[in-house]
Amino acid sequence: MQAIIDCNSFYCSCERLFAPTLQNAPIVVLSNNDGCIVSRSDEAKKLGIAMAAPYFQEAERIKQFGVHTFSSNYHLYGDLSWRVMETMRSLLPPGHVEVYSVDEAFVDLQHIAEKDLYDFCIHLKNTIENWTGISVSIGAAPNKVLSKVANRLAKKNKLQTNCVVILDSTQKIQTALQKTPIEDVWGIGYKYSEKLKVYGIHTALALSMKDLSWGKKFLGGITGIKLIRELKGLPTHEMQAPRTEKKMIATTRMFGRDVSSWQDVEEALATYATRCCEKLRRQHSAAKFVQVFLLLKPVPQNNPSEHSHYHRGSQVSGYAVLDNPSNLTPDIIKAALAIGKTLFEQGQIYKKAGVIVSELVPDNVLQTNLFVEPADARRKKLMNVIDNMNAAYRNDVLKFGTTGTHKNWKMRSEKRSKRYTTRWDELCTVR
Repeated sequence: MQAIIDCNSFYCSCERLFAPTLQNAPIVVLSNNDGCIVSRSDEAKKLGIAMAAPYFQEAERIKQFGVHTFSSNYHLYGDLSWRVMETMRSLLPPGHVEVYSVDEAFVDLQHIAEKDLYDFCIHLKNTIENWTGISVSIGAAPNKVLSKVANRLAKKNKLQTNCVVILDSTQKIQTALQKTPIEDVWGIGYKYSEKLKVYGIHTALALSMKDLSWGKKFLGGITGIKLIRELKGLPTHEMQAPRTEKKMIATTRMFGRDVSSWQDVEEALATYATRCCEKLRRQHSAAKFVQVFLLLKPVPQNNPSEHSHYHRGSQVSGYAVLDNPSNLTPDIIKAALAIGKTLFEQGQIYKKAGVIVSELVPDNVLQTNLFVEPADARRKKLMNVIDNMNAAYRNDVLKFGTTGTHKNWKMRSEKRSKRYTTRWDELCTVR
């Protein structure tokens, strides 16, 4: 048996952890730049607040019902996510936890006897909640797809299920699949769900009755075969070993306001390049390839209709190949700004920018260019000093001048709570 452990309204749960007065209160958490609603508590869902809706569209309802609103606090969420995953690892044998996302993990329960599954899942749930303060739901089944089905039912009926559902018989699986709309099946996106409905397939059960050749023809080849196999109860997706090193590193952000000056774009690109380099050095990698993109603001188009229409913002991008692979901040900043200057147009308005580094190699076995001098060892030591200082004192106490000082272009985060677990000066005060 496999199971998926999913944190309930994770961002909202994190906000409640250090503010007990928010228990049973409606909460929403906003996306980058306070743009859209990305997490809702059960109480907010009951008020009809839509997921992914723009904040300004729901602002009146939020004010009317006194919904507590927070900007995304990724430092807090990331740390609490790590605590939840580490708790799972401490309760299960090595290699039995596969982190799937910031708030989800698959776990292998093959070592648990079938008669003990429910009690063990309750033990997992209670321990995670007691040790971390984050509530979770658990769905267990013969494979990953069915465990996602079980988890959905556990979350939809929290009081009846105690947030734990186990599909350990054919009858239970058939009933669960009948209750699952096709658009809620793991791996079925909007386009595929609409396509399947044309063929009269509206539930997971209906799809499970199709043969494998049908899945290969209409659901993307091997992917479709695997999906139907798992809906039939056959294990297909194995537990994945954790990926310790990334093959590509990106830092991208929306601007907090419209940006039209090169100085603002320059500061942003330098800041994002700095972040990429920090991540490179943490995994002891160096990059050969640097890419930069700028996203232009959508332009309104005059239209006689009742509502104005917008052209979608276009994106411009460019890249450079370094002479020698590098993780040194000055090298990556220099390359990113050179690319940015070729992309930037005076008079244009920009909404977002990003720096991406790829073709990563271990930084201890670099294949250098015969005609270009390799990096001075003293520069590497300087980077280590900067990293250690910033890790100890936070808030970029040492930084490159190109990244700017005021950073008026930074993302809006006007409703962010304190970073209780990662900043000494923001520790929770107990009265």
